[in-house]
Amino acid sequence: YLIRAYRRVRQEVPNSRLIIVGPGTRLRGKYEKEVLRSGLEDVIFVGGKPQSELPQYYKTADVFCAPATGLESFGIVLLEAMAVGKPIVATNIEGYNSVLTHGVEGLLVPPKNEEMLAQALVSLLTNESLRQEMATRARLKAMEYSWEHIAQRVLNYYARILSEPPWQKHLPEVEALPV
Repeated sequence: YLIRAYRRVRQEVPNSRLIIVGPGTRLRGKYEKEVLRSGLEDVIFVGGKPQSELPQYYKTADVFCAPATGLESFGIVLLEAMAVGKPIVATNIEGYNSVLTHGVEGLLVPPKNEEMLAQALVSLLTNESLRQEMATRARLKAMEYSWEHIAQRVLNYYARILSEPPWQKHLPEVEALPV
């Protein structure tokens, strides 16, 4: 449905292009044929890329789009794009909405809704100030997930637990063993 949504985007943002990065699925051939039938020469399938090359693709984008349909457990791909300061358009699924707040770092749309996906993309592609605001907030949000930040949160948690008197510790109840 991303390609159908992009067809709508292209009508309102004629100088746009869609770059699809990733190994694809068994349906990639079908998608490539749909692109050819639609006459969308500006849709580029680059295939899978090494992790080290992904930041370059993120940096060249104005908007990062993740139209997953619900099998993602966590939005690591969103955080990668957010870390280089990209606003996000993603589906409102559990793994993604735990990382992204609608209207703050990007826009969330219902899965498989090509009309809303297209509208969200157009709204960011045609509004540079909104795009920049969301990009700035996206980068700040991604920093919350840095190893240093996560490690500090874990250390703070341990320090708090260890500083509590023993009778306040929240330990599970254990049945006494007979002596």
